[in-house]
Amino acid sequence: MNSQVTTYRELQDLIDTDAAYIGGLIDGEGTITLIRKHKNENRQLSVSISSTEIALLDYVKSVTGVGKITNKRTSKPHHTPSFAYAVYNRQALALLQKILPYLKSYKRQRAEIILRDYVKLTPRNGKYTSEIVAEKIQFENTVLAIKSNS
Repeated sequence: MNSQVTTYRELQDLIDTDAAYIGGLIDGEGTITLIRKHKNENRQLSVSISSTEIALLDYVKSVTGVGKITNKRTSKPHHTPSFAYAVYNRQALALLQKILPYLKSYKRQRAEIILRDYVKLTPRNGKYTSEIVAEKIQFENTVLAIKSNS
C-alpha cells in the first residue's frame, strides 16, 4: 500500500539581519491580517508583502523557506507588473515570532495580539465550541480594528 505523506514546511531559522529586513518590508509594504480564503470559512492568519521587485520576494521566500509568490493583476497596461509573497497560519505565526522585535508600525500591535491568542482560538481539528466562536469573533474584531494612524 502506497500512502502519500504531506510534508509541512517549517520556517527556517532567521539570522537577526534577515528578520529585521523582513520586518521592515512588512512594516512598509506588507500586511498582517486575518482573511477568509473562501466565503463562509473561518478567518485565517495571513502575512504578505507586495512588490514590483520579484527578486526581493524571492529572497524572502528563500531565507524563510515558506510561503509562495503570486502575480498580481495589472489593471491598466501602463502599470508595472507586481507580485505578492504570502504565508499563512502556523507558518505565518512562526514568521511573526521572528520579526516581532523589528516591527515599528501598528502592525506590531496586531502581531502581539495574534501571537498571544491565535493558537488558543484556532483548534487544529476545526471543532469550535460556542465559547471559542464568541472569543474568536472578539479577537478578530480587535485585530482588524488596529489600523494605521496616517
